Amino acid sequence: MESPEPSSSSPVLLNIGGKKYATTVETLTQREPDSMLAAMFSGRHTLPQHPTTGKGMVFVDRDGKHFRHVLNWLRDGAIPVLSESDYQQLLREAEYYQLLGLADYINERLGWKKADSLEAELTRKDVIKSIQAQRVRFRGVNLSGLDLSKLDLSEVDFSYACIKNTDFSCANLYKAKFGVEALSSSFQNTNLRECEFIGANLQESILDGANLRSANLQDACLTRCSFIETDLHSAHLQAANLTQANLRGANLEAANLKGAKLSGTNLQDANLQRAYLREVDLRDTQLTGAKLGGANLLGAIR
Repeated sequence: MESPEPSSSSPVLLNIGGKKYATTVETLTQREPDSMLAAMFSGRHTLPQHPTTGKGMVFVDRDGKHFRHVLNWLRDGAIPVLSESDYQQLLREAEYYQLLGLADYINERLGWKKADSLEAELTRKDVIKSIQAQRVRFRGVNLSGLDLSKLDLSEVDFSYACIKNTDFSCANLYKAKFGVEALSSSFQNTNLRECEFIGANLQESILDGANLRSANLQDACLTRCSFIETDLHSAHLQAANLTQANLRGANLEAANLKGAKLSGTNLQDANLQRAYLREVDLRDTQLTGAKLGGANLLGAIR
């Protein structure tokens, strides 16, 4: 007998190997429509329920430890930086649930880890030759430690590239795409307008004086980054981790910081006028001299 087709906004209660989760049908079916989870909640199948979990709770006999990362992937398309052993365990879960996009993402991450001990695959001269082509991609390339300062790299795709300790200072990276590991890199005085850094790891990078207007840094790891006097007007920083970041004098006018982590963040003399600060914990944030006129602080903790 087939189950009645659920509404996309219908709540779903899951018991994954004893760990309980709550989500929606839309979350389980939209990002990876060909997965086992999407098939389970398509309404075409009778769902397994454990006799001790209660009516309406779906039971799946898998290790529930990493299922929260599965759900976060389905919700936002990103997962946090994990150890290699945790990535291996999560990969097994992704393959079981037939989440091909998540499996590809994890394999790319594991590839970055292997590349950590390797030298850069290209030289600065190689990069200059490449950007003379009509369409430039450095997807999955190890560019760690290179001096790429002052180059015109606008609209270049750096997805899955490894660019740790890379120098992009004073370069033009307008609309470039960075779904990458970019720890401790330099973007000082760089044009990053409308760039994409969704879920990227830029921990301890330097972005002082950079132009990040309308850039997308949603879910990015920006812990201990330096954004001194950086232009982040209208930037997307939803759920970004800005713990202990230095944004002294930064322009965050009309920026979206909903749910961002701002513990120990320095926002002294920053322009936060008309910024979206809903659901943000500001108790450990330095706000001396910050301009908050017109900011949306609904649900913020101060």
